[in-house]
Amino acid sequence: MNSMMLNLLCKAAARLVVVALCALLLPWLAPMAAVADEFPAVRISGAINPVVADFIADQLAKADADRATAFLIEIDTPGGLDSAMRKIIQAILAARAPVIVYVAPAGARAASAGALITLAADFAAMAPGTNIGAATPVSIGLGGGMDETMKHKVVNDAVAYARSLAEQRGRNADWAERIVRDGASTAAGEALALKVIDLVADSRAELLKQLDGRRYLRDGKELRLDLKGAEPVVREMGWARRILNAVSDPTVAYLLMILGVLGIYFEISQPGVILPGVVGAFALLLALFAFQALPVNFVGVLLMLLALVLFILEIKVVSYGMLSVAAVAALTLGSLMLIDSPEPFMQISRAVIFAAVVSTTAFILFCLWFVSRAQRRRVVSGREGMVGEHGQAVTAVHASGKVFVHGEYWEACADEPIAAGADIEVVEVGEQMRLQVRALAPPAAGTAGPKE
Repeated sequence: MNSMMLNLLCKAAARLVVVALCALLLPWLAPMAAVADEFPAVRISGAINPVVADFIADQLAKADADRATAFLIEIDTPGGLDSAMRKIIQAILAARAPVIVYVAPAGARAASAGALITLAADFAAMAPGTNIGAATPVSIGLGGGMDETMKHKVVNDAVAYARSLAEQRGRNADWAERIVRDGASTAAGEALALKVIDLVADSRAELLKQLDGRRYLRDGKELRLDLKGAEPVVREMGWARRILNAVSDPTVAYLLMILGVLGIYFEISQPGVILPGVVGAFALLLALFAFQALPVNFVGVLLMLLALVLFILEIKVVSYGMLSVAAVAALTLGSLMLIDSPEPFMQISRAVIFAAVVSTTAFILFCLWFVSRAQRRRVVSGREGMVGEHGQAVTAVHASGKVFVHGEYWEACADEPIAAGADIEVVEVGEQMRLQVRALAPPAAGTAGPKE
């Protein structure tokens, strides 16, 4: 009887322990269950550049490492750098997680590089009121445009790339060729009818609902996309990438170039200040980084650097303002020629150029005025500061003698004899700080010089 009671008590105690452990672990298990239904998402809003490409490639690699259910890219872009686009597409094609590209919100676009990224996705979707296409390549980087032969090669290469992506994902390859050759652009509804995209969805929730249960291929195997109850979690860039992404804007890059020119000019005109030179060099490096992702005409860059050189020469050479006029002209032309692209999103605002040229010119001319005024000012210290000072002869001065100048006694000599007590002026400071002096006027009657 006692053994039966003991067994019952042990079983009851074990049950109580299990219930207590479940109650303790439930707060930790519930979030883990919720995380299991989440998958990563990123957003492209603006031009596609190396910073954006690195960020998306890193996030795709992390999603694969975490065995994510899917990976969502929401896109609204006018295009961008070809090499950055290809890096994103390579990461999409190599990803284990199914990649969804969603052109959203309403009014967004997937133009140029964005269109090819959409073609490369496992699932392509668009919100109503969006468009896709216009993928004709333009020249990007230092140097400007292409000749006809090179343009023909580049277009053919882009056509082959677009068709291969469309064929790999079972999309309309003829349409992919038209957006490259003819710059065609298509609205969401028409893109769905042409089998360019898989669906049109009003919202993320509608997108996930329509995608749930669809099939995709990995390593030749057909897999099912399970998004029931799943929620996308948007991942943002870190602060360092945000800064680099911001400076890749054409207007920001141009202003950094102007800041670099000003900083270096100020450091050269006022040596030893240090800070303007450091800031200017840093701004120039950031501008050069941004120029990798922009259609920069190197003639424009050279004209801006020529303006800097001419402004510096204005300090050293008497040109009666002609060098400054040439520098302003070079700065203005360089600013207008800096970006060589027909795309509006790649252009620098004319208002920004006008304000930058006027303010830069005003600042440099202001510095030039201060420099020239300092050069004309009389020296007040050192050997040069003694020249022109007045004093009195303490003793008779000729081959040697002693004078009182600037509150001190000095050894002195003169070309003509000077009587003791005479007013003198310093003509030159010789070796061993011996003064060369001359008489100013005969000594006044009854005036005695200072005593030793």
